Amino acid sequence: MLKYIRAAAGDKYSFYKQYGSRSTLMTLPLGAIGKGAGVLDKPVIEKTTPGRESEFDLRKSKKMSPPYRVLLHNDNFNKREYVVQVLMKVIPGMTVDNAVNIMQEAHHNGMSVVIICAQADAEEHCMQLRSNGLLSSIEPADGGC
Repeated sequence: MLKYIRAAAGDKYSFYKQYGSRSTLMTLPLGAIGKGAGVLDKPVIEKTTPGRESEFDLRKSKKMSPPYRVLLHNDNFNKREYVVQVLMKVIPGMTVDNAVNIMQEAHHNGMSVVIICAQADAEEHCMQLRSNGLLSSIEPADGGC
């Protein structure tokens, strides 16, 4: 709530700005009170420094990068239940049913496609699968997703 006081001194007006139980006395130039009588500040435009990509550029490059397949290879060392648990832990959004199907396919066929994604993500998933003791590799996904 603003309370204007008609205490004009030259070209300035004083008014109180009240917030709850506090009030602040402010003095503004005469032109600042009323319709359209103010000067707008120049907008600040964020510039990216050389070598630093904007968030938009990063998203664009991620979407346009060629897709890669993350492959799970069969091994005779890890139990099936463990493989399912690791797949669910490493791959975002992996369900129990999908993890079981991937594990079964790798067991019967020697390998299975875990996920198709951007190269950077595929490398990260592959590294995480390997760090949990699973045999994994990546390859370009010819023909897209």
